[in-house]
Amino acid sequence: DALATLDAALVSRMTDLEEYRARYSMLCDERGGVIDDVIVTRLPDRVVVVVNAANTSPALEALRLAARGRAASVALQPDRVLLALQGPRAAAVLLAAGAPEAAGLRPFRAATARVSGVATLVSRTGYSGEDGFELIVAGEDGTTLWDGLMDAGAPHGLLPCGLASRDTLRLEAGLPLHGQELGPELGPFEAGFGRLVHLDEGRAFRGREVLVRRASEGPARRIVGLMAEGRRAPRAGDALLHGQRQVGTVTSGAPSPSLGLPVALATVAVGASAVGTRLEADVRGSRVQVRVVPLPFVPRGTSGEPQAAPGPHDPPGPPIPSTPTTLPIPTS
Repeated sequence: DALATLDAALVSRMTDLEEYRARYSMLCDERGGVIDDVIVTRLPDRVVVVVNAANTSPALEALRLAARGRAASVALQPDRVLLALQGPRAAAVLLAAGAPEAAGLRPFRAATARVSGVATLVSRTGYSGEDGFELIVAGEDGTTLWDGLMDAGAPHGLLPCGLASRDTLRLEAGLPLHGQELGPELGPFEAGFGRLVHLDEGRAFRGREVLVRRASEGPARRIVGLMAEGRRAPRAGDALLHGQRQVGTVTSGAPSPSLGLPVALATVAVGASAVGTRLEADVRGSRVQVRVVPLPFVPRGTSGEPQAAPGPHDPPGPPIPSTPTTLPIPTS
């Protein structure tokens, strides 16, 4: 009942997930808020769910709640290391690391392979807006895999990067981050991810009743992209004003290394969410002119499925109210 358990916990159906396929989805609470966004990978003997590290406890609790009364168990695997190999040359690095079968994976497919001699679960997934892979190994093999990838990637310009680099990349790609663009008050429809919500007849999952209403009525707020004039970047928590009226709040903001301009994501009232709308951000007491722009800020050569699809490898769901600016499904 592993897939049935996930079907009862996640907004996307999981019972049709094939072996060695991965799917992006969200765990919601009863109010339709997002507990966490996850990537699920089905293996022959189990299903692996990758959660945000900061959300381990609430995600584990939600999954265990869904498993009650079912022939399934949910276990935390703390003795694992996950490395994200991201960028346009990621496949070439894996090939150089001796894993041609992994380098040739299609998006949202997975395989077991030996990468730099280490037994690895490889999936063509990630959260940077770039092509790439995520590699899971036993904790004791983490440094061996790291060193092997760095050696194999040296001719390709591979560099070690931290979460701040990942955060800038995902911001440029217009991808939401839990705790900023996703959370208790920001559900799938607010974030532009309504197409992940599969409202199949008879499929019960946490938060379904609220999300059915959102699908019908549309959200009152939406996540949009903002481009700022000048050099000051609006930051998370800055108020967005239309005249003297606050119409939204910045959720993420930073100077874009690729554009050389300040960019931000923000939650705004639907009436102020149309592309081209001009607003002001209150940045430490100063008004900064911003305008709503299409996402992503920086188009990249992602490995994702066509953005018109309802979700990675998913059949169409019910009609979703159109949004002026729709975030891309993170498929790389």
